[in-house]
Amino acid sequence: MQTTKPRNITRTWNTTTEHRPYGEHWGDTLNTVTLTADQHGNQTAQVDGQPATVAHAVSILNRAARVELVSEYRTPTPAPVIGKPRAAQLHRLMGRAGVPSGEHYAFAGAALDRPVFSLAALTEAEARAVWAFLTYTHPHAA
Repeated sequence: MQTTKPRNITRTWNTTTEHRPYGEHWGDTLNTVTLTADQHGNQTAQVDGQPATVAHAVSILNRAARVELVSEYRTPTPAPVIGKPRAAQLHRLMGRAGVPSGEHYAFAGAALDRPVFSLAALTEAEARAVWAFLTYTHPHAA
């Protein structure tokens, strides 16, 4: 059973396709093929830096006499967010501590040193940092 979401992955290959009709060598075709899949299963392809269908890119890889993997890049799975119920609780805690409701996002932004537009989109570590900042600046909140 898979317990985590699939990650984004991009792979690039250099390919050499030989053209040998009737046993004669008519030359080679060199291509750079890039395939990308995101965590939702969407796939895209490029051939020599130009958009292509996934089927065309895979057919080049299958027909090539030589295939060399040039690069592989995986993006990490994003950390889960705290969601609306925990965000509402954080809003209540800030309100009880005396932070005006119109300043909750600015307060969280000051705690994290970046803009915050939604408390529900904070990760667990970020929510804990906001809580720690709240208890530091408003000791009676603890």
